[in-house]
Amino acid sequence: MSEDLLIAREDAIATVTFNRPQARNAMTFAMYDALADFCRAAADDPALRVVLLRGAGGEAFASGTDIAQFRDVRTAEDALAYEGRISRTLKALEECPVPTVAAIRGACTGGGAAIACCCDLRIAASDLKFGFPIARTLGNTLSLENYARMANLLGPARVKDLIFTARLARADEVAAWGLLSGVVEPSELDRAAQDLARRMAAMAPLTLRAGKKALGLLRAPVAQEAARDINLSCYLSEDFREGVAAFLAKRPPKWTGR
Repeated sequence: MSEDLLIAREDAIATVTFNRPQARNAMTFAMYDALADFCRAAADDPALRVVLLRGAGGEAFASGTDIAQFRDVRTAEDALAYEGRISRTLKALEECPVPTVAAIRGACTGGGAAIACCCDLRIAASDLKFGFPIARTLGNTLSLENYARMANLLGPARVKDLIFTARLARADEVAAWGLLSGVVEPSELDRAAQDLARRMAAMAPLTLRAGKKALGLLRAPVAQEAARDINLSCYLSEDFREGVAAFLAKRPPKWTGR
C-alpha cells in the first residue's frame, strides 16, 4: 500500500485510512486500485471480521476523485477506462465478504460518497457534508451503477434532489434518510466507530457474510450499453473539459450545454 492509503490491523479488525489530508483525501487512481486490491485480499483472510474505512485529518472522509486525474480524460476510451476503474473498486468493496463500516467526518462527496455508500454500515460525525455536487463543479455524471446504488439506498427523489441542486446534505438529514447507524460529535467518531466495529467482530461471522451476500444478490443488473452512453454524453462534452479547467483554475465554470 502507498502512504496515501494506509492499512492497520488490530486483531480481527482492519482499518483503511485515506491519507491525503492536504487534499481533503481526494482519491488518486492509485488509491482506488489499492483499495480494490485490499478488498480482494480480505476475502481470503478468514480471521478478518470487520473492515473500518476512515479519512485522515478531520476535514474529510474523502472528497471524491482528485480533479487533476481528469486532465487526461479526452477520448471515449479514457472516459470508459476511468469509469471502469471506479466500478471495479466499488464492486470489490461491495463484494468483499467481510462486513465494512465507514466512519465519516466532514466532506463525503463524489467518489467518497460512493465509497461510503458501498460500505455495509455508516457512522458519521455531526459535521458531515454528503452529496454529489458534480452539476456545480465538473459537469460529469455518475455511472448507471452508482445511480442504481443511490436510488436503492436513498430513493430516486432524494438522488434527484442531491444531483439537481448540487447541495451537500447535513448529518441530521442523512440520518433521517436511514443511511447512518448513528451521528456523534466529531471528537467521538473514532471511538464510536471502533466500538461498532468491535460489536460486529463479536458476531457470528458466517451469519454476517451470508446476510451481506444474500442482499447483494437482490440487486438488479445494470444494462452496460445504456451505462456507456450515459457516461460518454458527459465525459466527451465541452462542458466537462470546461469544468475540469475551471476547477483547477479556481474559477466558476461557464456551462454551454455542449
